[in-house]
Amino acid sequence: MAGNVNHDYHILDPDIWPLVGAFSGLTFTSGMVLYMHDMANAWLVLGLGIAGLIATFWGWFSKVVNEAERGDHTPVVQLHMRYGMILFIASEVMFFVGWFWSWFDFALFPSELSEVVGGVWPPAAIEEVLNPFDLPLLNTLILLCSGTTVTWAHHSLLNGDREGLKKGLWATILLGALFTFVQVYEYGVAPFAFGGNTYSSAFYMATGFHGFHVLIGTIFLIVCLARTYKGHFTPRQHFGFEAAAWYWHFVDVVWLFLFIVVYVWGGWGAEYH
Repeated sequence: MAGNVNHDYHILDPDIWPLVGAFSGLTFTSGMVLYMHDMANAWLVLGLGIAGLIATFWGWFSKVVNEAERGDHTPVVQLHMRYGMILFIASEVMFFVGWFWSWFDFALFPSELSEVVGGVWPPAAIEEVLNPFDLPLLNTLILLCSGTTVTWAHHSLLNGDREGLKKGLWATILLGALFTFVQVYEYGVAPFAFGGNTYSSAFYMATGFHGFHVLIGTIFLIVCLARTYKGHFTPRQHFGFEAAAWYWHFVDVVWLFLFIVVYVWGGWGAEYH
């Protein structure tokens, strides 16, 4: 019969959320363009776009969670979802490769034509840089600790220890929030502002986008914690948590490269703030 399922794949029902998400993304980007050009009603368009995206995240992700709890995510489906997450993280790696590439380009070949750069790195306009062994080192330790706590949560889940899973998630979320707080404070006391030269622009773009990824990862883990309290996840079916853990480890590794390349090597020989 046509209605019988004789395969391991999950065939999705028609859904409105992809369409809503597409129009919300268009509205959001349009609002950003209007805002950057100081156009009238920019905030209204931007607000509608953000509201639409949040609604899409909530509605679409809720359906995915319901599908998982209903048993639609068979081992074959979970395998393909893992492939998808691996490809997503790979695309994120290439995103940061672009920032590292620009940083090395600016650092190894500083412009001699610009008075701001002066043929040296950090540029002549940068009188002081952040001490890598102060706040940046503290944030490095925070993220390394968060990597161990999310691993603790993962192993607890695999062993059926739900209390250990909750404690590990709580610790990781708090450490992620602490990292964000320290980074915001660091930006507030930084001896150079955004823009004006290649050093400050590349510094804030690279570290700022990483900070945004930490924020997204923290939200990801908060959702996992809420699902844990609802009784979701089993040792055999927990892709939602596994994806969050992979993403968090990716954020940790990127930060290690940022700490070494941007903070330590990038400011070598400069005066520390």
